[in-house]
Amino acid sequence: MLMPVFSLLLWTALAAGLGWWLSGAFVAAASALAAASLCFGAMVWKLQRLERWLAGPDLNSDVAWRGLWLEIAQRIQRLIKQRDKQVAVHEQRLQHFLQAIQASPNGVTLLDDQGRIEWFNDTAAAHLGLDIRRDRLQHVVHLVRDPVFAKYFAQTQHDAEVVIEGRSQSVAHSVKLSVQLHAYGEGRQLLLTRDITSIALADAMRRDFVANVSHEIRTPLTVLSGFVETLQSIPLPEDERQRYLDLMAVQASRMQSLVADLLTLSQLEGSLPPGMNEKISVQEMMTQVASDAQALSAMLSGQDSDQRRCVHELLFEPAPAWVLLGVRSELLSAISNLVSNAVRYTPAGGTIRVAWTRDAEQVILSVNDTGPGIAPEHLPRLSERFYRVDRSRSRETGGTGLGLAITKHVAQRHGGELRIESHVGQGSTFMLVLPVSRLEPQAG
Repeated sequence: MLMPVFSLLLWTALAAGLGWWLSGAFVAAASALAAASLCFGAMVWKLQRLERWLAGPDLNSDVAWRGLWLEIAQRIQRLIKQRDKQVAVHEQRLQHFLQAIQASPNGVTLLDDQGRIEWFNDTAAAHLGLDIRRDRLQHVVHLVRDPVFAKYFAQTQHDAEVVIEGRSQSVAHSVKLSVQLHAYGEGRQLLLTRDITSIALADAMRRDFVANVSHEIRTPLTVLSGFVETLQSIPLPEDERQRYLDLMAVQASRMQSLVADLLTLSQLEGSLPPGMNEKISVQEMMTQVASDAQALSAMLSGQDSDQRRCVHELLFEPAPAWVLLGVRSELLSAISNLVSNAVRYTPAGGTIRVAWTRDAEQVILSVNDTGPGIAPEHLPRLSERFYRVDRSRSRETGGTGLGLAITKHVAQRHGGELRIESHVGQGSTFMLVLPVSRLEPQAG
């Protein structure tokens, strides 16, 4: 502002000097006053012009000014550009921050100091059933209608998380959410939600597994304890004593089978995926499977050992001269489980057909039986541990309830899958599907 003041003083002095030279002191004073008024008026006009420009919509356009006023406008424009750059940087950072929150697998909801919703990411919307256009600035307790959450929100301390029911797309599928509030800013709160449905399901499966194992072991143990107590307390004839010992041996064998299957499952889950180094002859392996199936079918006849005959029609189609790459013990266990299940659950006189096929992408072992078949509602759960369609029938045939779970694990470890097709009254087909890469290339 020094230049306008200097100009004012200069023009006032010049006018006063000219007036003094022309007409004396009075005219000099009048001339100085007039010059000062003109300079002041011009300054006021330029200030008003500057004010109108500052109030305008576009401060980045060029101005037809000169001198000090042009320099003021240019400095203002530079400051505005610097501010715009800083705003753009902060806006970009904010967008990156919001994108990061959107990418979070956890739900994030921002609440104001009154508990009203200010913002939430897509995960929170899915967890709590929120809509940004409808629910913004609504109180969270009015939207999350869960008594557990309402009680939790009303607390003064939120050190621990609570579990509530989340929004689900279907009635059959229940969603469990872990929610926790975190204070920030001036009375604001951050609501975090986490989907723990799979964790809750795994925990329930663990409890069921422990309960099932306990039940499966307790039953033969109870029988053994009763027989032992009888043998210890009551003198029995030799033939009856031998019959009790045979029954005890059956129960002991049942527990051994259960423990062996549990150890197999544990090894499958805890070991590395099988490599491609071990070579397995399909023909050799199927010879052993067929022999075991014939022995099991004969044992189920209930006849004396010297009179036992197969009670099923076992049709093993000629095994191809293939060589599989994987773990022989695992594949043998998986295939044996499928064939032995077919033998156990197919009534005497039924037919069991076993065959290998392949196409460009996969190798398939299919085990088809003429048993009673399985209702559709049971099919998705057949490979669960200890799941049985008919528990009494399973115990009669000596099954542990783990065979299909083992087969499924083996198939998955070898890059394949277990497929099941069945119709009530028409039998069942169980298929062990492996990728064609599990065949040794030169085997064709």
